[in-house]
Amino acid sequence: MIHCPKCNDVAFIMKAGYIRGKQRYVCKSCHHFFTIAGEHSPQDQQRKRRHQTTIIDIAKAIGISNSTVSRALHGHSDISRETRQAVLEMAAELDYQPNQLAYSLAKNKTNTIGMIVPEFFNSFFPNVIIGAHQILTEAGYNLTIMQSNESYDIEISNTRAMLANRADGLLISLTQETNNFEHLAVFEKRGIPIVLFNRVCDGLEVPKVVVNDFEASFQAVEHLILNGYERIAHLGGPLSLMVSRERLRGYKAALEKHGKPLDENMIIQGMLTQQKARIYGQYLLDLPARPDAVFAVNDSSAIEIMLIAKEKGISIPDELGVVGFSDNPESAYIGPGLTTVRQPTREMGVTVANWILQLLEDDADTEIPERKVLQTELIIRGSSRRRE
Repeated sequence: MIHCPKCNDVAFIMKAGYIRGKQRYVCKSCHHFFTIAGEHSPQDQQRKRRHQTTIIDIAKAIGISNSTVSRALHGHSDISRETRQAVLEMAAELDYQPNQLAYSLAKNKTNTIGMIVPEFFNSFFPNVIIGAHQILTEAGYNLTIMQSNESYDIEISNTRAMLANRADGLLISLTQETNNFEHLAVFEKRGIPIVLFNRVCDGLEVPKVVVNDFEASFQAVEHLILNGYERIAHLGGPLSLMVSRERLRGYKAALEKHGKPLDENMIIQGMLTQQKARIYGQYLLDLPARPDAVFAVNDSSAIEIMLIAKEKGISIPDELGVVGFSDNPESAYIGPGLTTVRQPTREMGVTVANWILQLLEDDADTEIPERKVLQTELIIRGSSRRRE
């Protein structure tokens, strides 16, 4: 039973909210407001339950100074073995977790590398991530991964988050929409190293890791020509991407080398979502003089072409040859098997991780190339084997 400390009444005591974490009461008889010592609000009790053990807690429990605890936890040689053991045991008993953020701020280093990729729809970027993660983990770094979802605005938001979280370096592959690079120039100005991979730009003087898109596309289209295909269409990506421009260039070079006419109606460039790939594929296969082969900028678009052809009763590879790019896992299993360009995704991840580590070491004797071009491999399967 609660008594008013002023008039000692008990009949007219009402709750009146909280003040400084304590329940507040009012006496309706004398209009006196008061709190009760030791009584706390549910919110305050919850905050107490969430309290994280600090160095101060350990020091109080053992009866030594905060600085002694800190030195013991960091293995300083001036701390005796007995004191260090006592600190470690008390830290374990109190479930002490080091404040990595405070430590990072003090050292001006978070041991975190950021990676931004445009999508996870295909296996390309997950495989690059696996390669990079292995190297960075072994070097004692954490890898923070963000997806831009092919959105320039989200890419900007992702880079700001990396800056806010004080990433030591950034690995990034650009979106289909990205044609301005001011959000990346900020990293250069702050001395934070960047490595671009796969989808890169010429607007930044930073290391870049790509594949031989021109040569790979040339070989893919030449393979179709040598298998007897005459009217070869190209389903390409947006020309804002260097990979799209290079693959288009390889396509045109192969036609020119073998004396095949270039028909601009057989070339489609655009944002290649699955829905748009279907629309573009329907267009190509509904042409009065339809193509007898299609070279697609990626496997998902090539597979969409194969599905449309099946719906229309067009035989692959006899009436239509199809070649993709990337060698996604499903490419080997769709009938009759998709001919495609295999990219060294793990090697790309390993390369960009090693480069960012070298940039962080800032070794003047270490030379990092401006660009590294990785080699691809044409994987020939049933979708293009018209001549055995």
